[in-house]
Amino acid sequence: MTDELMILLFTAVSIGFFHTLFGPDHYLPFIVMSRSGKWSLGKTTIITFLCGLGHVLSSVVLGLLGIALGIAVSQLEVFESVRGNIAAWALIAFGLVYFVWGIRRAIRNRPHRHLHFHDEDVLHSHEHVHRQEHLHIHTKEEGKKITPWILFTIFVLGPCEPLIPILMYPAAQQNLFGLILVASLFGVVTILTMLSIVWISYYSLNFIPTAKIERYMHAIAGATVFLCGAAIQFLGL
Repeated sequence: MTDELMILLFTAVSIGFFHTLFGPDHYLPFIVMSRSGKWSLGKTTIITFLCGLGHVLSSVVLGLLGIALGIAVSQLEVFESVRGNIAAWALIAFGLVYFVWGIRRAIRNRPHRHLHFHDEDVLHSHEHVHRQEHLHIHTKEEGKKITPWILFTIFVLGPCEPLIPILMYPAAQQNLFGLILVASLFGVVTILTMLSIVWISYYSLNFIPTAKIERYMHAIAGATVFLCGAAIQFLGL
């Protein structure tokens, strides 16, 4: 293994880690959607892994296609930028719709009291909320199935901009082994970083009392996803 390839591999690891760590869109949507949807750790892990895999592979395929067709890095980066805009606006739209639905659901589930008169004119009151049992079961199940697919689609559209330039060097050297190694290492580090942050957050949130805001969790999740998309689109995160 040459010194140049060693440096490239170190670069791939570093960029994969820091690109993910400083990109909250890589993990916050899974953390909040897992919490609001009461996903198990297994389900959260599978969805995060598949979205991360789609996120990386889409850029790898695009990079390899660009290399095969002789497309310049600058042209590929322009295309990746367009994909990034689409993914950001998709996150914004999904987050906004989910936020509105969450607010509507929270209002509908607002605790309220009922008064009841019993024998001998005894007045009794009790407080309750209208929970999910009032929702149509098919609508509820369909929502659970659609949400992960929406996230997956958004992450496939989302580009890994730093991957393209580091793929070009081994390609220019006609080093297929180096090309595969760089892409694989970048992908593994990216996905492991995503999973690690999601796992840590999953367990950490169990120690935070959320009973008082439980009915707002869907709205909070939607707002978080919306802010992630806005941060990407308007702050360049």
